Amino acid sequence: MKQLDDISLVTQVAVFHNRKAFDRLVVKYQSPIRRFFLAQTGGDVQLSDDLAQDTFVKAYTHITHFRGLSSFSTWLYRIAYNTFYDYMKCRKPTDNIESPSMLGQKANGVDCGLKLDLQQALCILSDKERLCITLQLLEGQAIDKISEITGMTEGTVKSHLSRGKQKLTTYLKHNGYDRK
Repeated sequence: MKQLDDISLVTQVAVFHNRKAFDRLVVKYQSPIRRFFLAQTGGDVQLSDDLAQDTFVKAYTHITHFRGLSSFSTWLYRIAYNTFYDYMKCRKPTDNIESPSMLGQKANGVDCGLKLDLQQALCILSDKERLCITLQLLEGQAIDKISEITGMTEGTVKSHLSRGKQKLTTYLKHNGYDRK
């Protein structure tokens, strides 16, 4: 049913240029896309918001290219992935790269220390491991969808997930999050 609702909204936007229909798509996918970017950018809220906005602008201007071969969310995540990839290609390396501080913050009752540890754990992953982990664990995407979004084979996605999960487990155990 979700897919049919998305297709209906996309059709309204593509055929009738219905901006309210696109607004509904933005409202529906804004949080997941921002969450995706937050994980990729090391918690940089400003950058995540900018990249999310770029993603939705690109989606709106190219909505007539959506063919329905995959779900709208997969198509949108592919645009988000490409937006982030383009950003990383243009970014100049700096000597002083710091993640935004989350000290003193508490969101939805989640301990800021735990959030900081999780953010740091994601930062130890390679870009592709972090991408696959974010799409699967944070966004709930299946391996075949991750493959569509990233253009990697399913075997490559599984390898990045396996290595990434192992690194996360090791890092978190080392920092006192050992499950018994």
